[in-house]
Order: sequence, then C-alpha cells, then structure tokens
Amino acid sequence: MTKMNRFIQFNDETVDAKTYLLYERLARALADAPFLELTERKLLEFRPREGIISMSVFWRHREEGIVHAGRLSDIYLLTAGFWKGFDVSAWVQFTKDFQHHPLRKLASELLLMLEEFRFIDLIQKERPGTMSAFQVRVEAYRKFHHDQLVANYQKGFLTDALLNELFLALYEGMVTRTAIDWSDHDLDWGRILSLWQLAYDGKSTEAQAGVVRRMMEMVEESISKDLLHQYYVLGDAITEETAKFYYHQGMADAEKGEAGTKETIEEVFRSWHRESEGESGVHLEYELEHGRSGRSDATGAAPGYEQAEIEEVGFGRSKGDRKDVSADGEEKPERREKSQSAGTMFGKEHVNVVYEEKRIQVVNEVENRSRLDRWREEQKPFVRAFVQEMKKRMGLKRDAKRERLMKGILSSNLMTLFLDERPRPFYRKNAPSTKLDASFGLLVDGSASMLDKLDETKKAVLLFHDVLRQLEIPHEISSYYEDAYSATKERQPNVFERMHTFQDRNRDDGLAILSFDANEDNRDGFAIRWMANRLAGRPEKHKFLLVFSDGEPSAFGYDRNGIVDTAEAVMETEKRGISVIHLFLSAEEPTEDQKAVFSMMFGNKTAASQSVESFADQTLRILRKLLAIVIRTT
Repeated sequence: MTKMNRFIQFNDETVDAKTYLLYERLARALADAPFLELTERKLLEFRPREGIISMSVFWRHREEGIVHAGRLSDIYLLTAGFWKGFDVSAWVQFTKDFQHHPLRKLASELLLMLEEFRFIDLIQKERPGTMSAFQVRVEAYRKFHHDQLVANYQKGFLTDALLNELFLALYEGMVTRTAIDWSDHDLDWGRILSLWQLAYDGKSTEAQAGVVRRMMEMVEESISKDLLHQYYVLGDAITEETAKFYYHQGMADAEKGEAGTKETIEEVFRSWHRESEGESGVHLEYELEHGRSGRSDATGAAPGYEQAEIEEVGFGRSKGDRKDVSADGEEKPERREKSQSAGTMFGKEHVNVVYEEKRIQVVNEVENRSRLDRWREEQKPFVRAFVQEMKKRMGLKRDAKRERLMKGILSSNLMTLFLDERPRPFYRKNAPSTKLDASFGLLVDGSASMLDKLDETKKAVLLFHDVLRQLEIPHEISSYYEDAYSATKERQPNVFERMHTFQDRNRDDGLAILSFDANEDNRDGFAIRWMANRLAGRPEKHKFLLVFSDGEPSAFGYDRNGIVDTAEAVMETEKRGISVIHLFLSAEEPTEDQKAVFSMMFGNKTAASQSVESFADQTLRILRKLLAIVIRTT
C-alpha cells in the first residue's frame, strides 16, 4: 500500500531495517536466546509474556555515532547485565514491601538506578570493548539529568529533582557540589551522600535494595509526594505473577510439581517461552499451566447439541505413501484445505494469520479477450525481439570453444606447431546449451492502492508471462492481499490468488492475468516467505523472486514492524539461494524517502518506474539482466 505523505513531517519516521535486525541478532547472541524480539519504546523494558526486550527512544535525533553507541549500551545492559544478574526474588520482595508506601515509585526507580550502575561497571570489566558505548551513555544521561534537575526544582517537583541529584552524585562522585540547598527541605545532604556511596560496594540486587531501604527512611519524613515523571520501567513487567510459574501437583503417585519464584530475568523469559512457543496462533487458547500426569477436571467441557449447525468444513490428506483412489481405481484429484494457519513458520509477525491459496476467478468476457489480443499485439515486437536476443546469446554460448589445449580436436591452424616452444594445437567445443536453468516467482501487490494502475500492472505481468513462456522457463504468478474488513487481533485472513503455477508449465494464462483486481491490504514479509517456499522446492540452479508493489507493507498490526519484517524475509530468502528483486510501481517518480525505505527492505535489488507507462519497460530490463546472469553461468 502506498505510504501517505503525513502533514506532520517530523513524525514521519522510518527505521533502518537492516541495522535494526543486527541489533536484534546481537541481543539474541548476548542473551543466548534465539526467541528474543527487540523493539523500541520510551524506556528500557522487559516483556516476558511476549518474549520482547525494548531499547529506548532516548537516542533518537542525535548524531549517528551517538545513536549507535547509545543503542548498543541499551542492548548490553538488557542482555549482558539485567538478563542474568538481576535477582528477581529480591526485586519481587522489595516491591511487595513498598507497594503501599507513599514514595514507592521513587524507591523502585532508585533500586533500578543502582542496578544499572552496578551492571555498567560489571559489563565493562567482563567486556572491555563496551567501554566506548557506555562512555557515550553516561555522558548523555549526565547532561539529561543536569537539565532535568534545574527544570524539576524550578517547577517544584522535589522528588524528581532528588532522583536527578542522586544520579549525578552516583556518576560524577560524591564530592560534586550540589546546585540545591537541600537543608531548606529538611534533608541532610551529607548523610544522604555518605549512605549513597555504599552503592559502590554493592555486589547484588539484595545489597542495593538494602541501600535504598535505608535511603527511604531518611527522605520519607521530608518528602511527601512521589515521582511525577518515570525514568526506569525495567522492573514493571517483573511482578510476582510473571515471576512465579506454578505447575499442577498432578496425581499422588506422580512427580511432585514445581513452584517458586524464578531467580533471574532469563529464567522468567524462558519459562514463558517454553510454554508458549508451541501454542501460539489461532488454533488454540489455553491457560499457562503445565499438567503432570493428572486427570482432566473437565471444567471446560460443554454438553453436545445435536441441532448445532456445521460452521466450517476442512479437507486434507495424510502424509502416507498410498494415494487416494476411487472405487474404479482412478486417482482422485488432490483437495487442499480451504484455509491454513501460518503459525510460526512464516515469522513472528504472522502467528495469527490464516491464508488461502486459490486460483484466480477468470473473467472470460468478450471485452477481456479483445483487450488481451490488443495488448499482445502491442507487445509482440518487444517479446519477439527479447526472445530472439536471449536465444542469440544462448547460441553464442553454445558455439564458443576453448582453444590452445593439450588434447582434444586438432585445430586447422597448425602454425602453433612451428612457432610455440610448447605447442597446443587442440581445441574443444563447449557443451551445447540446454534450456535456461532458472525458475521465477512473481508476487503482485493486491492492495487497494493498486487500483489506479491496474491496467499498466497487468500489461507488465502479461509481458513477463509471455516472455518466460516462449523461453520455456518455469514460473509462478500470484497476487497477495489481506482481507482488512475481516482482520482482527486474533485472526488475519490472507489470500493468494494464483494466476499461473509451476504445474501449468507453458499454458497460456493471459485471461487469468487480466482478471487480477485490487483488494485491501498487503503483508509483504508473509507473501515473500510463502513464495520462497514455493521456489525452494524447484530443481533449477537459479531462482528469482520478483515483487511488484506500489509502496510500504500495510496490514492489521503490521504498520509498525512491516518494514523490518519484510527486510528480514528478504534476507532469509537470499540465504536460501533465491534472489529477491523489487519493482516499485508508481504513477510518478519515487521520492528520496521512498527510495530509502525500499533500499532498507530490498537492499540494492530494487528498481522504480518513472511513470505507469514504463512498467513493462522496467520489467523487460529486469528480465534481461537476470537472464543474462543465467546464460553466463550456464
């Protein structure tokens, strides 16, 4: 779907998909957790139920080097610090002790501040290469808290100003002169600093919690209002509910169930992941509990109702070797399920997708047939010239020969016998070129934004089909779209309308191509993985996946992560030996922002048309380049 030009341009931000994926892979490697997902939110955050960790948007709109170093420091803290070193039991007990305290936010955030300080020091000792990133981090946050200290104190936010002052004292040293006379607020700043310096010796979460407990005893009599702003949310999702993971006791003779609070954030994440990974998707809802050889209590059972209507019928076949046969011994045609669940096979963004593969409904009307004849007549010279050019290249390849060999066919030029010290008068003809060893998959964006360029798109797809058909190259063409009107959080229906399949071989499917129509949304990453699976089973040496689209991916819950997921799908497909090429279909020349987005998703394998009339020309240009590669390596 074409990206809208937003009125508020400073809010029109895009993410560098490839860099973002590198950050995510670094996080997974440091945490040794391949299931982790990385997002960007206001503050550093853990979300164990979803298996997500979050960098902070604090680093946006800065110099490139600072942004990179700052985000690296976020990842180091999350995965090399808090991940294994944060004591969940001590945190749960601490929050329970302060849950009714009037300054509970201050207490929690001071503990997280001390833990951040402890982990920065610990990580730098274990991994000296992280020092430069943490230096950038400390400098940026020192400036931030300096500015906030003045602003908060002037506005009367005394508790926030105290937290800012304590942060600066922690990182700048206890001898730093304070800009505020805390004695005016009945606070002994000297005693506070002498207590605060105990944080330098803290070796555990429990030790740092002890420092904060004593600190709260000193300030609670002088300060009555809690924090107004939030500076740390790392521990918000680590509650007693998420940290404790209960198992059924089972039967009397079964293994005793496990219970108790997990010790680290890593254990909390892994507990939720193990129970969730096989059960995600639209096929099952469940409670996150694990049975131990016990009987079902049948509390969720419901009595049958013989008058109930059938809501859905599915067809399938077993994976056995025996084919279904009819009574007279003839093989039955294969029947596919009407809709299939994507599950986790197509990426984490599509676990609730259900998809349907179907033949496009051919509109075999007089108008369509006459238009097909007219378009083919217009394109005939281009198709003929292109096919002849490819065949000529194949012929030159076939006629080429290797000369000056020690054995083979004797050359008619025998002068080498008299002129060369070591004559090589033989040659060999290259093996005759066979059919081009390549297969193509073409995905056509079926979103609603294609409506104003349907005819030009159909012409380009028809040209693609006719060229490959005459060169006898296997190819498959399918449109893809999401049913936006039926999509919900739990279920996102997608449809692949196939115009030509590999099984059709050289069949003329021109009418099917002209029957293509625009629908609603587009989920590009999902479609690319689907077509990649189709191509992966092909025996050809060269495999190409072409994507014709007119903008960024857009579908239910996919706007935010669509660019990153598409880039990830392209990278995965390329690793499977399938080249992904993108053609941007637009009625006007793409902007620099659009080019940057397509480059993020497809790398340098993206092309754009200057106008709708040049779709077919761009298609031929892409095919010429790809087939030249095939011929050269055949």
